[in-house]
Amino acid sequence: MSSSSSSTSGGISFTGMLQILFIGLKLTGYISWHWWQVFLPTIIPLGLVTIILVGWLIVVLVNQVNR
Repeated sequence: MSSSSSSTSGGISFTGMLQILFIGLKLTGYISWHWWQVFLPTIIPLGLVTIILVGWLIVVLVNQVNR
């Protein structure tokens, strides 16, 4: 008898939950932040990924030129 159970853990991350909380607070009027501030939990990780990818691209291009 073979037991092949694959368990996947899915769900929402801390930043995802924080994003939903901020949007809810903004829409209900509990906070009067600008929308860009409400979306900071999403903007910051995207910005970090963009910086890392641009840095990687620069390294690749410099290595191509130096060959």
